[in-house]
Amino acid sequence: MALMDRLLAPDSAFQKNFFFLAKRFIPGETIESAIETVRNLNAAGMSATLDFLGEDVFERAAATKTRDEYFKMLDAISASGVDSNVSVKLTAMGLLVDEDFALANLTSILEHARESNPDPFVRIDMEGSGVVDATLRVFERAFATHKNVGVVFQAYLKRTAADVARAIELAARVRLCKGAYNEPPEIAYKKMPQIRDNYLRLAKELLVRGNYPGIATHDRRLIGAVKAIAKTENVGRDKFEFQMLYGCRPHVQRDLVAEGYRLRIYVPFGTHWAGYFYRRVLERRENALFALSSMFSR
Repeated sequence: MALMDRLLAPDSAFQKNFFFLAKRFIPGETIESAIETVRNLNAAGMSATLDFLGEDVFERAAATKTRDEYFKMLDAISASGVDSNVSVKLTAMGLLVDEDFALANLTSILEHARESNPDPFVRIDMEGSGVVDATLRVFERAFATHKNVGVVFQAYLKRTAADVARAIELAARVRLCKGAYNEPPEIAYKKMPQIRDNYLRLAKELLVRGNYPGIATHDRRLIGAVKAIAKTENVGRDKFEFQMLYGCRPHVQRDLVAEGYRLRIYVPFGTHWAGYFYRRVLERRENALFALSSMFSR
């Protein structure tokens, strides 16, 4: 693990010399490259969410620096006029240092977004199971005073049905994804048919009773099933949006836009790309196979 941590460090030789491996999924290391990518997505009829890569901060100074990068991101979005909001990871905001500290950093970002960005919404990314409870505590505390914040739920976790019900009760905006971390079978469904079934049950709840859910998936079977649910339940296309990762199945992305569905693309950028690429794309077997297939899609 120590060797892997050194390999994935921002200043490692791998980080410096092998960015081309991740470029399909991460457009660049600077805000300028990210803004240009969003501009191109907007021209193709898609909105975006920008994410500054980084997580697992253990020092207050590092978390404060990341918070300040979000201020710069929001200012750049506003100045450029692109259609994008932002997402944050609470471990990058200092969650592992102190929950109150992370909440203060998150609140500053929410207020900055509300003041500067035409789309002031901020999404809290969900991370590994070890921080789910802390993430939801901070989310609810922030949501009590700032309604421009939402959260992500992972359908492979067995607890998620209860979490979705709570979010619906709050009228909070939810992004639903399958889940990317390698979690134990005691807390997570491991077989894809189970994950798909749970995803669709939760998606139906959010479509029918939720507040503008983000349906985040690249699974064509799930996309087709969600379309059918929305049609059967008379859920208009302006009541939800599909969400996909930058670089993944671009032909499916184009098809959704052509069919008149709203589509938001998650655009990560920054110098911590190696950790993101490994943990999100290669950590699970299904993700690795998907990443390889996406590299050859158009």
